[in-house]
Amino acid sequence: MLTKGLVQIYTGDGKGKTTAAIGLAVRAAGQDLRVLFCQFLKPENLDLGERNILETIPNITLRIIDHPWDMRSSLKDPIIVEQTRNIIHKAFATIAAEIKRYDLIILDEIVFCFSQRLADIEDLRRLFMQRGPNTEIVLTGRGATEELIAMADLVTEMKAAKHPFDSGTPARRGIEY
Repeated sequence: MLTKGLVQIYTGDGKGKTTAAIGLAVRAAGQDLRVLFCQFLKPENLDLGERNILETIPNITLRIIDHPWDMRSSLKDPIIVEQTRNIIHKAFATIAAEIKRYDLIILDEIVFCFSQRLADIEDLRRLFMQRGPNTEIVLTGRGATEELIAMADLVTEMKAAKHPFDSGTPARRGIEY
């Protein structure tokens, strides 16, 4: 068990936010900490390599907040946006109800949800108040707002200096997903 739980944010336009959170989840599980890894805006039908392995690691519970989402088009559809808001709100209630079972909670892509107003900051505040003093919370995603940054103890910004996408290399199985 941790002696003091902090709030971490991994944000920025660079690659590696989810990857860093996965590394932390594995490290924590290896020290017998109980981990809840929640993925937002990454529907169950996506073939993501991390899911295949995270589901097999003792002490890690993977939860996919399953809802149809397309990063290129969903924000333009008010019906999908409203449905997504409702699903995220319900997910926060579920996480809050069981938060004391875990030492580490990772909310993957939730920062983007806050930046796009798909999630309510009050839900996060309630989650923070309901956690035990030893529960670590990690938020990942692009677009951390000043309000989110102020709530965190540690903020890491991933900066893209160069990326193969820029020269036309598509996402690669096992590396980007």
